[in-house]
Amino acid sequence: MLGSWRIWLQIVASTTAAVSLISMGTSSCVMAQGEGGGGGAAAPAQPTNPTAPTAPPTPFQPSTTSPPAPQTTPPPNNAPAPATQASPGAALPEVQIIQGRTKPKAKPTKQVHAPKKAPSAQPPEAPPAAAKHAEKAPQPVTPTAKPVAPVAAPGAISQQPLSATEFATSVSPPSDDVKMSPIGDEIPIGKVPSGVSTVSSSEVARTRSDYTADVLQAYVPGIILSDYQGNGFQTNVDYRGFNSSPVDGVPQGLAVYQNGVRINESFGDTVNYDFITPIAINSMTVMSGNPVFGLNAIGGSIAIDMKDGFKYQGFEADTRFGSYGRVQGSIQDGMRFGNWATYIAMDAIRDEGFRDQGTSDIRRLYADLGVKGDGSEFHLNFTGADNTVGVAAASPVELLDEGWSKVFTTPQSTTNEMEMVSLNGNVQATDTLQLSGVSYYRHFNQQHIDGNISNATPCAINPPGPSATGACLDNLDGTTILLQNTGGNLINVASDVGLGEIDRTSVNANSFGGSLQGVDKTPLFDHHNQFLLGGSIDHGEVSFSSSAQLGVIQPNFVVEGGGPFVGPFGQVCTVEADGSCTPTGGTDLSDIRPVSISTRNTYYGLYFLDTFDATDRLTLTAGGRFNVANIEIHDETGLAPDLNSNNTYYHFNPVAGGTYKLFDGVSLYGSFSEANRAPVAAELACADPNNPCLLPSFLTSDPPLKQVVSYTWEAGLKGSNTDVLSHQKTTWSFGFFHTLNTDDIINVASSIIGRSSFANAGDTLREGVEAQVNYWSGPLFAYANYNFVDATFRSNLTLPSPFNPFADEDGNIFVHPGDRLPGVPAHKFKAGFDYAWTPQWRLGADLVAASNQIFFGDESNQNAPLGGYAKVNLHTSYDVTDHIQIYGLIDNAFNAHYGVYGTFFDVDDANDATGSTFLDPRTVVPAAPITAYGGLKVKF
Repeated sequence: MLGSWRIWLQIVASTTAAVSLISMGTSSCVMAQGEGGGGGAAAPAQPTNPTAPTAPPTPFQPSTTSPPAPQTTPPPNNAPAPATQASPGAALPEVQIIQGRTKPKAKPTKQVHAPKKAPSAQPPEAPPAAAKHAEKAPQPVTPTAKPVAPVAAPGAISQQPLSATEFATSVSPPSDDVKMSPIGDEIPIGKVPSGVSTVSSSEVARTRSDYTADVLQAYVPGIILSDYQGNGFQTNVDYRGFNSSPVDGVPQGLAVYQNGVRINESFGDTVNYDFITPIAINSMTVMSGNPVFGLNAIGGSIAIDMKDGFKYQGFEADTRFGSYGRVQGSIQDGMRFGNWATYIAMDAIRDEGFRDQGTSDIRRLYADLGVKGDGSEFHLNFTGADNTVGVAAASPVELLDEGWSKVFTTPQSTTNEMEMVSLNGNVQATDTLQLSGVSYYRHFNQQHIDGNISNATPCAINPPGPSATGACLDNLDGTTILLQNTGGNLINVASDVGLGEIDRTSVNANSFGGSLQGVDKTPLFDHHNQFLLGGSIDHGEVSFSSSAQLGVIQPNFVVEGGGPFVGPFGQVCTVEADGSCTPTGGTDLSDIRPVSISTRNTYYGLYFLDTFDATDRLTLTAGGRFNVANIEIHDETGLAPDLNSNNTYYHFNPVAGGTYKLFDGVSLYGSFSEANRAPVAAELACADPNNPCLLPSFLTSDPPLKQVVSYTWEAGLKGSNTDVLSHQKTTWSFGFFHTLNTDDIINVASSIIGRSSFANAGDTLREGVEAQVNYWSGPLFAYANYNFVDATFRSNLTLPSPFNPFADEDGNIFVHPGDRLPGVPAHKFKAGFDYAWTPQWRLGADLVAASNQIFFGDESNQNAPLGGYAKVNLHTSYDVTDHIQIYGLIDNAFNAHYGVYGTFFDVDDANDATGSTFLDPRTVVPAAPITAYGGLKVKF
């Protein structure tokens, strides 16, 4: 399936560059054709009477952001918006604008014959809403004579070229309504009894980010990014101390959906945000305290809705060049054919990275085919990605002192391929009942290569063994073995080299499922009531394998492979005083043996939710979801039959809350909810600290882990104020949250390099406050948000952390209630603005600041924390013509040097293997330094 679309992705960058250059040379011709009425349904409107007076040019209005529209009752989602006659002085629906310039817009008619002359003094009709660009801002209508568009020929595409008022990226407020389930049930934000943040497509566009998680970090108070892998396309989303990560081995605490499809991958519940191209995003919603979103919603949920041809019409090509060999290009195109619509977006990115071995190649595609009928709407869409990223991971702090780009033990890379097809739709069954559903198939393949220092060391083999140097490994059960290759022969190595190891993991997953729900809006006791009932099923089948290949550590900590692959067994030997090893004649399993398993997971959910307006001010919400999770594991090697298991988890998660409108635009909210997370196959198969996993690799049997159950209380205020006349809108919120996790699952370190295991860690608590404000006024958009979270352990624990300098002689640390969870900054502050200084020139900035965080492996909080940071990004754009824009970006403008993840490593083994003289066991992932990019965008 990859073959056909991958070719297109590989030529996107060159195609967009060519389109941009050609457009620069022909822009005057394009504009002349548009203004000269050169035929076709997409041509701008022109007066049919050449002698009729034209409208005088509209003076510049300092409004490049979309002012709020007055509150109205929206039509049903599947109902086409009728064309309306604009009266003098009235405000048009939202339109996207370039830097405040206005231009008459055409109105396509439904008649299939020659256009008629328009009366010279009659104002034009507004274009049909479905044929407009996705985000458009209201503008005053001057009551002067305006031209009428020529009538489209039969079968013509309703795709109009963008005028001067529609080129630049405007910053439109997101919708005031949010979905209360993955596939629908929208209610006003003011009636949601928990914390919620929304992001519009124009807010995504203003950041010009190529990674979805970066956008979430900017606008959502509780979100901050961390980076375990050392690559900007593989960062973790941390929301209120809960993780959503592309890295296996990270406990996942958020449920993530794309167009109603759960995209937490099978096996590890990981989320690969690099699969989603931001240009195709229509909106995002982050919500807490709603168990309707199913498993993993213990911290909250992220719902991502993509664009389609009904929401977006037009063509856009973007090309960008910049620091560290960055070359990228993207294309998006949306069209509507009557009741049918198409949308496609694709991008390709090549980035050499600021760190050694940090090259990234990103290729992504999203396409949608939609159709609307009488009370119905259906969409068939495809998402595909083929990405390879260099993941240099953490480096010793002493090495980073020598150079910020230095890496430790490479190669390290991850190759991800994914294809997903989904079908979703809704039908208005009656005046009050709407049925919605989604079904999908998803394929995911990941190949990970990780160069490490090997725990095996060269040792002389004594008789009765051969006279040679072998590779000795100390197993965690206390035995020492001479490693054998996969053919059962002893592995021979040179006696004077440092042994390295190329660890490989492979995941191949196929998943499919669907959801179906109904929303009934029949009044209850003559009061508005909205009742939701639905169910879902998600099934996944995974093949997982891992292997270790011995190699030699070269200069610059590069592990050269080419050595033998480690087999499942080794010869037991006795270590002599001189370090040599005498075989005893027995064999034992190796701790770094190859693994091959298959897993099957099936998740069932049945949910309901009722939102009832008890009065015109009080709204009550109650509901729940019953989750069933079945996970099967089967050992394919035949060497670990005890690994075979079949575990089933059940839990009902209730939710109850309410909102009270104190006065217009201000509501008080409060709620209680429960959610659960079942252990995934990777955790269940890797829960024995005496047989740790290669994140996760060398899987072992163990009694099943307990599921995590969260209990969340929330309360706060939220508000919205809209002034249509002055084109101003303000939204804000302030809230308190308290989430207690019982039987939380954490990842704990092992003395074997690169390996770890999972364990239930008793209770953990995440509580705090958050606030946000967003402001739109004329040419200005500004936002600010703050989050404080106190994320702590609530149980006494003894945890292995062998490389922590404060560990006892057994390699353990001791955790007490109140100790901070690692990797969670207590304070986060984000702010930014966009301002149109002239009709053509826009400038903006974004600030991200976070306080310190605890090192992983220091759950006892005995070491100094990893320092906090503040980063400023700048962006600007200039509209050369109505269709051509140039722009520039500077990330980390003040070149702040800081770490985004910290842990510990084995100093002694590293020095022995590499000949280094490291003293400090701390190892850190460095953040990217200052980077600059320039780009060219063309839109029609």
